[in-house]
Amino acid sequence: MLSFSTIVLPFTFLYKKLLKVNVIEDLDGNKIVFIHDIRFKGKRSVDWKDVEAYLKQYVGECYDVLETADEIYIGNDFPSEVKGSEDTIKLRGTNAKAKANATQKIPQLIACATNKRWSENKKEKHKADAKYGWYRYTTRFALPVYNGDSVERYNIFRIEMLVRHSEDNRLYLYDMVNIKKEKETKHPT
Repeated sequence: MLSFSTIVLPFTFLYKKLLKVNVIEDLDGNKIVFIHDIRFKGKRSVDWKDVEAYLKQYVGECYDVLETADEIYIGNDFPSEVKGSEDTIKLRGTNAKAKANATQKIPQLIACATNKRWSENKKEKHKADAKYGWYRYTTRFALPVYNGDSVERYNIFRIEMLVRHSEDNRLYLYDMVNIKKEKETKHPT
């Protein structure tokens, strides 16, 4: 059972649009982005073409990581990478649906990202678009589990935001990888 210490209220960002989000901080100090709608549903699998189409709305935007003040841009390659990456292809069931539905809150997931780590680029195909290497940030989110029309509980997930450091010296969100269900909890009130 997950316990909550505080609710961070109105958590807003000013960019081209005003975005609001519910963020809960757990007892360990981890910020958890609450996603209240299940946009990508299905009994068998996720339609990743729908996810790709949805993600195109973010292309060209820039969002700040609050912990590090890094500016993360959303490039043209992000929607197609999420749709067809090695990580996405191997996902099944709950984790696939969680990754797809996490795309609804990209700005908030970036803002709440922590644990920045760097690694060298090792693939020739990324020598320009990741010239200065790769960063990974950890972020968390919660998705509702319904019992009929009411929320029974929330599943809490951890996911890594994979960010490339390009030759134009900007950071670009490339994919969201290594998703893992961490906990489940009743709806916080």
